Amino acid sequence: MTATLNPLYRFDTMVVGAANRLAFTAAKAVAESPGTVYNPLFIYARPGLGKTHLLMGLGHAAHAINPALSVEYLTLDEFVESFHAAIAAGQGDAYRRRFNDVDLLLVDDVQFLTHRREMQSELLRLTDALQSANRQIVLTSDRPPSEIESLDERLIRRFAGGLVIDVSAPDYETRVAILRRKAEERRATFGAGVLEGVASLAIDNVRELLGALNRLVAFQAVSDTPLEPAQARALAGGGKAADKAEAADPADKSDAAGRKQSEPSDISGSDEFTDFLSEVSSTVSQQVDSWRTKVAAAILRWEGEGFRTSRIESLLQEEMTADPEQVLRQFAADVARLQALHAEAVELAPDLAGSTAFRDPDDIAGAETLTQRARQGAHPPPAPSPLWRLEDLVEAPNNRMALQAARAVVAEPASRYNPLVIVGTSGVGKTHLLHALGNALASANKTPVACLSAHEFTSELIEAIDRDAVGAWRARYRSAAAFLLDDVQLVADKDRTQDELFVLFNFMIESGRQMIFSSGIPLAELTGVEARLRTRLEGGLVVDLPGPDRDMRHQLLHRVLKGKTTSPDAELVDYLGSRPADSVRALQGLAQRVLNAAESKGVAPSAALAREVLEAPPPKPVRRPAARSSGIVAPASGARSREKIVWDWPDVGDRIVEEWR
Repeated sequence: MTATLNPLYRFDTMVVGAANRLAFTAAKAVAESPGTVYNPLFIYARPGLGKTHLLMGLGHAAHAINPALSVEYLTLDEFVESFHAAIAAGQGDAYRRRFNDVDLLLVDDVQFLTHRREMQSELLRLTDALQSANRQIVLTSDRPPSEIESLDERLIRRFAGGLVIDVSAPDYETRVAILRRKAEERRATFGAGVLEGVASLAIDNVRELLGALNRLVAFQAVSDTPLEPAQARALAGGGKAADKAEAADPADKSDAAGRKQSEPSDISGSDEFTDFLSEVSSTVSQQVDSWRTKVAAAILRWEGEGFRTSRIESLLQEEMTADPEQVLRQFAADVARLQALHAEAVELAPDLAGSTAFRDPDDIAGAETLTQRARQGAHPPPAPSPLWRLEDLVEAPNNRMALQAARAVVAEPASRYNPLVIVGTSGVGKTHLLHALGNALASANKTPVACLSAHEFTSELIEAIDRDAVGAWRARYRSAAAFLLDDVQLVADKDRTQDELFVLFNFMIESGRQMIFSSGIPLAELTGVEARLRTRLEGGLVVDLPGPDRDMRHQLLHRVLKGKTTSPDAELVDYLGSRPADSVRALQGLAQRVLNAAESKGVAPSAALAREVLEAPPPKPVRRPAARSSGIVAPASGARSREKIVWDWPDVGDRIVEEWR
């Protein structure tokens, strides 16, 4: 079975309600009898409603019933990238043969077949081949086949020949059941009516529902009193307006994109040469010794897998009476080593997919050298600024929830709040908290942490596209133990950036790595950001970082002034704390103006000086005399007139000076 199936996505972890019962029943029937009912099975739903969970649950159930079943899950994005890499490496036919022995093929997000005629033809060929062999194919999409733009009519007919079924938004009862099960898994308890109150909100997306639950858990962890239903509804609605319906989502790429590229088949797996080898073995055994039969079969097998077999071919040139089993076992071990090196190299540098350096078992050293070069070539991602630390942040009642969540992330990365989204206006300390978290994660785990702004992320992507090095650029961030992105709202209307961020998001989640984002506007108000990305952000914990309250103002001012004076003036702290300042940056600016004025005058900063500096009327603007003109203008036609036109002639007795020609 493919290793890409998420172990958490099983039938027994899915909450079944009226919205998904029909799809669940169909998937269960397919798992029990692959290839005999509903072939192909096509499931469509908006992002966040459980398509991928259902698809992977089907794979787990089928494999549990029949462990010998060959199950493979891949996204359409993986299918396209792997196919193109195989074509570029001259292994197109070998890649097509890869699916010949798959008993159950699960393809996620086929809506991206839009305008891809070549891949539509490949999927059509693959569907026909699987159906002819009574093997099952299951597909998911965010829209029905008839609404996928420019989809081949033959594919639409193939899908319609099986079962096309949709999953709708969960109803109230299902939302309550989901919240209760997830709260039980988190070992969180709430008062009567709390979860029911949250379920009554118009949250029609499971990911957003889980994001609301995360907010409740985080708030209750820092609150001295139990949550009330009304308070829970207000808190859960902070991530998204309760009455806002989900807009139709754009094409959703993949819930599991960015995984491994195409690679050689596993040694122990079945291959397409089994039947052929049986015929060859029976023929050869009649002509040569039994050991030659084994060698000939091994040559056919490994040549079919694309590996060079000169080492074992040389055995046929020798006179041997002993069993060559040890040589064949060593050859198989070397092939396994090549496969492992290939998988690692592809993850670091996807451009190495299908490289011939990983096809020669007699040159393990060359493959190791190439892999080591890929390791060294993967430049470390940008690190967080060392200037910002968690201990430098001032904790007050209004930011306590955000800081408690930050400490929980540092203590248990990727296990409690993943992703963590920090929302706040400019100047309240989002960037400070983001970089401080990055430094804490890096020092705790001794591993590289990627921390950068959305603008830098886009700029790097553009540069990578220009250098034709997108694969190496992706590997740079996939090597990070955590990914932190500042001002995520700046990816709006940047389609390629959102695509890459979506792929990286899924890779980090599936790899069990922490992600943290900051946003200058609430997620519910994000425009120009695809719903598939926004719902994933809302599926984590969204915490607000408000402006400084009175307590925080006094602590901040005391810290700033203490750095310049031995004992800050309490009256000055009170005065500056009462001045209008909606952000930490503005408050620091006020204090700095007073300190600069005190330094220029050679006096100690005081409340009186602060009033003089901050309350003094602004200087009047200097009036400059207007430039004089001749008053003579050309007509609108642009041609100079022979007549003189005077626009300003205050005294008719004044003489007009003219230049006679």
